[in-house]
Amino acid sequence: MAAGRGVAARLFPPLRRSGAHGDGTGAPRFVDNGGMDTDPRRLLPKVDVLLGHPSLVDRAATWGQGPVLGAARRALDESRRAAAGGAPVPGVDELAARVAGELDAMAARRTRAVLNATGVVLHTNLGRAPLSPAALAAVAEAAGYASVEYDLAAGTRGRRGAAAEALLREATGAEAALAVNNAAGALLLALGGLARGREVVVSRGELIEIGGEFRLPQIMEAAGVELVEVGTTNRTHLRDYLEALGERTALVLAVHPSNYRVEGFATRPALGELAALAREHGLPLLHDVGSGLLAGELGAEPSVTGSLRAGADLVLFSGDKLLGGPQAGLLVGRAELVGRLARHPIARAVRADKLTLAALEATLAAHVAGRRDELPVWRALLLGPEDLRPRAAALAAAVGPAASLREGISVAGGGSLPGEGLPSVLVEVDPAPLGDAAVLARLRAGDPPVVARAEHGRVVLDLRTVPPERDEQVAHALLAALDRPGGQQAARPTVGPPWGPPDPPGRTPPGPGGP
Repeated sequence: MAAGRGVAARLFPPLRRSGAHGDGTGAPRFVDNGGMDTDPRRLLPKVDVLLGHPSLVDRAATWGQGPVLGAARRALDESRRAAAGGAPVPGVDELAARVAGELDAMAARRTRAVLNATGVVLHTNLGRAPLSPAALAAVAEAAGYASVEYDLAAGTRGRRGAAAEALLREATGAEAALAVNNAAGALLLALGGLARGREVVVSRGELIEIGGEFRLPQIMEAAGVELVEVGTTNRTHLRDYLEALGERTALVLAVHPSNYRVEGFATRPALGELAALAREHGLPLLHDVGSGLLAGELGAEPSVTGSLRAGADLVLFSGDKLLGGPQAGLLVGRAELVGRLARHPIARAVRADKLTLAALEATLAAHVAGRRDELPVWRALLLGPEDLRPRAAALAAAVGPAASLREGISVAGGGSLPGEGLPSVLVEVDPAPLGDAAVLARLRAGDPPVVARAEHGRVVLDLRTVPPERDEQVAHALLAALDRPGGQQAARPTVGPPWGPPDPPGRTPPGPGGP
């Protein structure tokens, strides 16, 4: 027992008696030497102290107490683990900065309006087609209670999407139309609704992969159809389709390779020939044109009306590309086929919401009224170098000697006009001494964020995709991004001659880079 007490004494030393108690009573006072006071984790502030930091009080007013409390606890837990491993203990200011940084990073991931200075008109990562003022107004009006499935004249239940479908018929001349939430959903519906459990014939050269690594064969598999590939990557003949048709064939599929093109030793049958072959065998032809050019010509893009005239039974296209509207998958064609798809269970799963339908109606109304070129996408696509040069010169003049002009190329983007560029005038900026990556990051961190691009170590801005009334904001953002760390704040460009009315025709405004 004595030996046991000796071990205990070594492990748990006795409390040391000190002198009189500090309260003047003379009672003995004991000091704990167990080492608890030296644990660095005890130096961390309590949660309520951290939450009382001014920067977090401000964020709690915006975010609410719950998210700020959660971030504060995570910061404290992480600091406790780090301190236990010997890391220094952060103070309240440092902890508050960490919490604020986490919340601000979360806010930065929210969907925000940006200024697109990349020159990519249908930038998939930036939401593709910007909506027109009429479409924005329609979305705002439909955001509350709306007659999405209500017939105001009859006072009874109506049919969702009826107005958009009527406009689609008017714009394309098709017998019937159907709008769903995206083009992949429309393809899934068409394949599953018309060919589930049977074969679909398609050229190997059209087995495309779209954004996010979604591949056409995968969509076909999800729809429950059997893929029958014909031809080769670069050459597919009409006889290849003919030899693949059989009793289990339900559909012939033609896909416009909208995000690439095959050149050189390549061939494929004309759409009219393929339509005649499908009709001869009693099969529907589905043509996925992708980009949604309703009519007319734009480079090598196929048009919806052209496909219908060539004999396609169904034509499928996107709403947020060359149509210039919201994300949507649109099907037009024979009434019997569209009716079957509208009644299919998948149609309910991929139906468009009321805000999509409101924006789509306003966009289609512009097409029907002959005002297509007023849509933001088409205004941007139709700009020429002569339109962009005065604006680019004004931006370069506001930035100063670091900026110059040069000829360049914009692109349609969004899987439209692959391999075809749009002549443009670019503003090229020397980012020294920060470097192009740092300047681009500062542009993205601004309010509003500006998204530009880098080429050969230079920051490049293309105003084709910037609304003219926002040019001055781009200049402000660029000057702030170029400001030297620790140096004098860059002066804001004056709102004056550089941003005034354009010069008379034939006169090139002054500015770095020359005409």
